[in-house]
Amino acid sequence: MARKETFHTEGASRSWREFQVENQELKARLQVLTTAATQNEGILRRTQERELELLQAESIPALLHVLVKGFAESYALDAASLVLRDPQHEIRHLLLGGGNRLQDFPGVVLADTLSGLAPSFGLQCRPWLGQFQRSQHGALFPEADGLESIAIIPLRRQQRLIGLLDFGSTDRQRFTAGHATDFLAHLGVIAAVCIENAMNRARLMRSGITDFLTGWHNRRYLQTRLKEELARAQRQSRSVACLMIDVDHFKQVNDSFGHLGGDEVLRELANRIQGHIRASDTAARFGGDEFAILLPDTGQPEAVLLAERIRQTVAATPVELGNSRNYSVSLSIGVAAISPQRNGTDLNALADRLLSDADAALYRAKNEGRDRVEQHEGRPARPVRIS
Repeated sequence: MARKETFHTEGASRSWREFQVENQELKARLQVLTTAATQNEGILRRTQERELELLQAESIPALLHVLVKGFAESYALDAASLVLRDPQHEIRHLLLGGGNRLQDFPGVVLADTLSGLAPSFGLQCRPWLGQFQRSQHGALFPEADGLESIAIIPLRRQQRLIGLLDFGSTDRQRFTAGHATDFLAHLGVIAAVCIENAMNRARLMRSGITDFLTGWHNRRYLQTRLKEELARAQRQSRSVACLMIDVDHFKQVNDSFGHLGGDEVLRELANRIQGHIRASDTAARFGGDEFAILLPDTGQPEAVLLAERIRQTVAATPVELGNSRNYSVSLSIGVAAISPQRNGTDLNALADRLLSDADAALYRAKNEGRDRVEQHEGRPARPVRIS
């Protein structure tokens, strides 16, 4: 009987110890789950805040800031980057035309193609998580060091891959193939929609009357404005002048520095010319490397002086193209002016005539050796020193 009671006591003691151990294990698991839930709640809150910022971003620069710097701060990332497919350089032009510099957006990569940027990712529709390899993923994080794990999030719209949102960490276990990707996939969908909306807003604001690259008006706006100014000049017995400007040997710029270098030259020339014209004047990119400036209430002699001032200003200082590269630029300029008669004047015909006269003068300037100003009726404009 005594042995039976002892056995029963020992069995109860073991059961109690096992129960205590199991209870401690359950408490530890509960603590892990509670901590994870708290962390997930924080991540969810920060994600919702960032998604709201994405949806509220009213410009491409603001959106890029949220996607790169904003996410890096929210999720305590060691690196974040955004790669956008930009084969026609439209995004570049929209940024430059808005007065932004590409170097103002660290972590943003604008690529002609996404092929080869991340071989391990390929063209997957789902996020890819795994070990960072410099040979495989260096193009996604060109300025990051010490990364151990990364997440590559595809940005897709209309069944097309438009970009990649990339997160990097020095923690080897931060992003692994075993992690769930639903959260990141959702983030990619929101980001892609916001990018498309921002692009559409920028196109709508600028494409109708504005040149993407220079921020100047386009040819269509110039022609509309020309008729308005001719009508006003007709009523007030005034003159309207026009400058047609061509960049000399511009093909050499593209051949030597690529199209991005050519874009930078055109944008810089537009900035320099802008400093010499009045608010009432209309400056337009007429096409390619050709510009036109409409000058209300201006006769041909005054227009010639302005053209010479512009020519001298541009020729005086080479354009800086980065990496200690400079390029000296010269302009050929044609000048014409017209004074509409009060009665019986066809404004459409006058507009065509003014542009044609200025273009003919430009053609003559190029034939006479370039880097010069010529005016309508074949009268050469003598160089004028502008102090």
